[in-house]
Order: sequence, then C-alpha cells, then structure tokens
Amino acid sequence: MPRITPNLWFDTQSKEAAEFYCSVFPNSRITNVTYYGEAGPREAGTVMTVDFELDGQAFTAIDGGPEFTFDEAVSFLINCDGQQEVDYYWEKLTADGGREVQCGWLRDRFGLAWQVWPTQADALLGDPDKERSTRAMRAMLGQKKIDLAALQAAADGA
Repeated sequence: MPRITPNLWFDTQSKEAAEFYCSVFPNSRITNVTYYGEAGPREAGTVMTVDFELDGQAFTAIDGGPEFTFDEAVSFLINCDGQQEVDYYWEKLTADGGREVQCGWLRDRFGLAWQVWPTQADALLGDPDKERSTRAMRAMLGQKKIDLAALQAAADGA
C-alpha cells in the first residue's frame, strides 16, 4: 500500500509553518522545498511546497493561495503520555496567536486544529463503571486543555 502523506494548504506560510512544527515535535525535519517557476501560477521564486517530517510522519505543505482555509473537520491528534506532555504541546501550539478551543482541542497560529490528549484519559472515559465514566466525561466537557488530575478526581467523585 502506498504511504499516505497529509498535504496542508497555506496561503503563503507553508515554510514558516513547517519550521514551526519541526521546532515543536522531536525528531523532525524539513526534507525538501520547491519554488514556483516562471510558469506560475504564483510569483517565480516563491515557495511552492515544503516536505517535512514530524517524528517520522511525512507531511507536505503548499503555498496555494487564500482560496482554502483550515477548519476543525480535519485535525491532528497528539496522543500524550501524561500531563507533562499535554502541557508541553498545549503551550507550544497555542503560543503566538494559537487559541484554546474545548475538550483538548486547539487551533495553532496558522489555523490548523489539534487535539492534545493524554492517553490515560481513555481509561477514565471508558470506565466500565458508568457513573465514573459519566463524571469524567462531564469534567472533560468543561475543560479546554485536558487536566488529567481533575478528570481522575471527577471519576473518583472527589
């Protein structure tokens, strides 16, 4: 099966975005940059595409123009191992114009939607004890950045 590479459409910020994402995620790098030529459709010499990897996951970003923008219909899920990782990615991705949304969702300064999720929350929300899972779910619905200790306390009825 061929490898699937997410392709992100930007107006003119693909290289800036790729550099930003590579600075946030470990083991990441830009692998190639191509430029528009004389045939266009954009000004010759400006960035056309940027290929990059985020911890081994390939992405392509294109400076395609203002016709399309990001929305929450597509997002990237970051499965975090605990609160410390949640805090790290949340802080980095909401910096410089990013914004918190709800239930672990945010939009970075480029408008791309992310879900920053502690994997430990899965057990709380899927607890076979329906009262525990309901309390955890209600707590999560009131959060922006996920607070794992608060979810645990809610599940425990504290």
